[in-house]
Amino acid sequence: MKKLILPALGLLATVPAAHAGETERRFEHEGRVYSYTVGTVGEHRVIRGVEEQTGKPFTLRVGTYKVRGTVGSQQVEFSLKDVKPLKASVTVLAAR
Repeated sequence: MKKLILPALGLLATVPAAHAGETERRFEHEGRVYSYTVGTVGEHRVIRGVEEQTGKPFTLRVGTYKVRGTVGSQQVEFSLKDVKPLKASVTVLAAR
């Protein structure tokens, strides 16, 4: 389960906190496409999304030291220090 979720958290390092009405973001990892939004609840960041092919939802609450949440109907919990950023190139879609 960590193999699916840790890449999503790697993207979190480059994503600013969400605002109301934020558009959905997407990334691909090991041939699977995930769409997600990032928001804040209290002092925690919350990542909510779905694996697009299977429709399997995930919700992750990122704390100071741990990440907790669900993937499908399975509970997950892991240390934030286990999260590694994706090795993906940055593409600029528009610039002024």
